[in-house]
Amino acid sequence: MNDIYEKIVELKKIRMPAALVTVIDARGSTPRGTGAKMLVYGNGKQFGTIGGSAVEAKVISTARACIQSGEVKRVKHNLNDPAKEDTGMICGGTMEFFIEPIQTAPHIYIFGGGHCGHPLAQLAGKAGFQYTLIEDRPEFAGHERFPDASDIMIGELEQLAESLDLTDHDYVAIVTRNHELDFKTLKNILKKPAKYIGLIGSKSKRTQIFSRLKKEGFSAAELERIHTPIGLNINAETPEEIAISILAEMISVKNG
Repeated sequence: MNDIYEKIVELKKIRMPAALVTVIDARGSTPRGTGAKMLVYGNGKQFGTIGGSAVEAKVISTARACIQSGEVKRVKHNLNDPAKEDTGMICGGTMEFFIEPIQTAPHIYIFGGGHCGHPLAQLAGKAGFQYTLIEDRPEFAGHERFPDASDIMIGELEQLAESLDLTDHDYVAIVTRNHELDFKTLKNILKKPAKYIGLIGSKSKRTQIFSRLKKEGFSAAELERIHTPIGLNINAETPEEIAISILAEMISVKNG
């Protein structure tokens, strides 16, 4: 595959963070001309090139920052820079770049397909989220119940949580049917990157679970990642209201 647009489609399918870099102006002696494109991945690797050398390294660094922030940027670099104030190059030209993060739908991993997980899944798509439903009870995890799920995983929740390959762009809602399942699931999720980790329960449950996690060796900084009681405080009572509060909190995190 050598078409950059096909590569973008592939990246969106697998939800890999990336940014598209386009040369929008090239003056003088430059390694690539206007219109040259390159994809930069979150890990710094690339597909294509905008000329190599020091200028490419600088643009890759900026593109990775754009992936993290979601910000679109225009940047200009001097390739006639013997004083080494910018690129240190002596090609004799200038290049300007347009850097845009590749937008993918945020993804929620919902642990528990019961009375809160089900309405949360129903609302997710309407708010622009994709979701994966994770359950240990097949009767609560069918495609009839969750027709819009990107994936449905059935098995022991603790093991499934451990097996997930999460990124720092993913969202996790732990809304299982009992405290022990919540704890075991949360313990493994905390070992992974995620943009949002939410745990259903009361303030007293929070105190008990945090105490157990500390005994397991988790730091205060790791515990601060957990949103619990889950959702914005809107005095929600019904499962549907709780689902709305959860999604509202996720949207708040997504939008900074």
